[in-house]
Amino acid sequence: MIYSFTQLSHYLGCPRRYRHRYLDGWQEKDTRAAMLFGRAFEQALAAYFRKEDAALALYREWAAYKTQPLRYSERDSWDGMLQQGVQLLERFCQEDRIQVRQPRKNLQIKFARPLPNGNEFVAYVDAIGKLDGLGCLLEWKTTSSRYPEQPEGILALDPQLLCYSWMTGISEVAQVVFVRKRLVEVQYFRTRIADEQRREFSALVHETIRQIESAQFLPHSGIRFPQNPCSTCPFIGLCLQKPQLIEAGLIRRPGAHDLGVFDELAY
Repeated sequence: MIYSFTQLSHYLGCPRRYRHRYLDGWQEKDTRAAMLFGRAFEQALAAYFRKEDAALALYREWAAYKTQPLRYSERDSWDGMLQQGVQLLERFCQEDRIQVRQPRKNLQIKFARPLPNGNEFVAYVDAIGKLDGLGCLLEWKTTSSRYPEQPEGILALDPQLLCYSWMTGISEVAQVVFVRKRLVEVQYFRTRIADEQRREFSALVHETIRQIESAQFLPHSGIRFPQNPCSTCPFIGLCLQKPQLIEAGLIRRPGAHDLGVFDELAY
């Protein structure tokens, strides 16, 4: 079995959601404009480091979704997001704080780590390069709101960066946040992941996989207003047995089927 950070985060958030996604074959429909724009923007960044026309790359990637019925936030539109993306690329280029040598080798790098029982953990790191001349592992984020800068050192608790540091053995990590707002902004965060943090994350990985393989898929209900993650979960239609919600938000992988053994163990 191949595991990833996304799989573990799904399980830790709600084991039943993990089962819906990875065992029963349900997937959220790709209709969120912000998510798809983030993918297009990453392709534009790759073009920038390859010394190609990044703005053109962004337009080409984003144009694939222009006529699709995407879900936009109240302030967003296809044209507006494109304009923000071009402005962010210009700002990023002007600031020139990030360097990635050999971009075809050091962008979207796959790392794999063997685990017990023939399992494997896989991660794709956005980049390995330099921030302000200092070498580090790099992660890109696109968002419509600034990331908090306080308390100092909070980035060291980011579970995805912990995962990447554990997978690569690289202590120095950085997050570059591209903020889409009226006046665009690029935020640069840097931190160091300690050896003890990597050991703790390793223990978390092994314990979570143990729980997954023992078929523990009890639901973690999030309905507790005003904190209500269940209401925004794409799989809520399955938990509520609402066909209209399932049809609106999910698709099923070809060949997926109900796994009876898990039905018996999970309920």
